[in-house]
Amino acid sequence: MYEQYWGLREKPFQNTPDPKFFYYSQEHEEALSRLVYAIEEQMGAVMLTGAFGCGKTMIAQALIEKLTDRGDTKVAYLSNPQLSDLELLRMIAYYLGAQDLPLKKTEILKDYVLERIEEILRNNYDDGKNTVLIIDEAHVITEKAIFEELRLLLNFQLKDKFLLTLILSGQAELKKSVDSIKQLSQRIVLRSHIDKLSEEDTKNYMIHRLKVAGQEKALFSPDAVKLIYERSGGIPRRINNICEISLFTGFGKGVDMIRGEIIEEVTKDLEA
Repeated sequence: MYEQYWGLREKPFQNTPDPKFFYYSQEHEEALSRLVYAIEEQMGAVMLTGAFGCGKTMIAQALIEKLTDRGDTKVAYLSNPQLSDLELLRMIAYYLGAQDLPLKKTEILKDYVLERIEEILRNNYDDGKNTVLIIDEAHVITEKAIFEELRLLLNFQLKDKFLLTLILSGQAELKKSVDSIKQLSQRIVLRSHIDKLSEEDTKNYMIHRLKVAGQEKALFSPDAVKLIYERSGGIPRRINNICEISLFTGFGKGVDMIRGEIIEEVTKDLEA
């Protein structure tokens, strides 16, 4: 609605994990590099944690895009792990490419599904491909049995390397859940934690997203950027919400730039 008014090709602050909008803060870039390294070295398991809205899913999508472009990795991505252990294994097998799996819960046989997963992992290895399993929102997993099944998948390995790299991504409480299971915690070879953006990164994050959407000119005044940082706490999802509504509000008011008074108005409404 407001894109043409602000000289944009598309909306720059949608809360969707589109990798082209990925902003490489130092923390985000380091986290992504660690994940790539773990996959290339065929390590067992890695963990990515961070506060709600800090960009974990965006990192996962950027990783998937990078791996897809390379063509040497098979990726299974699960965004909703709130399943029983058997259902989770079935979904993993399905996303790895298994065919003709049982549809009914009563027909799922754990040994059969595990055999299919191992077969796929070995076939991928024989084809020169790494296999990656990304479990997003892993902090919602409450049953230890599910973590145990994920740990057992790491038993599929050769003498010197794992056939699967498991990436667990979630909010900070995931660390507590994993650390309570010693056998799984010991398998986590790399850990990364993403914090909120600094004020400088918040400004650069906004500039980056505007450029990707087609606008090189500054649309937010310095006082507006400062307020956005303060009111969002440096959380990308909150930054997006404030900026999106501010652009719409500024369009409605016919202003030439988003200034502090609009941010004050928008954040007041959001808080209400």
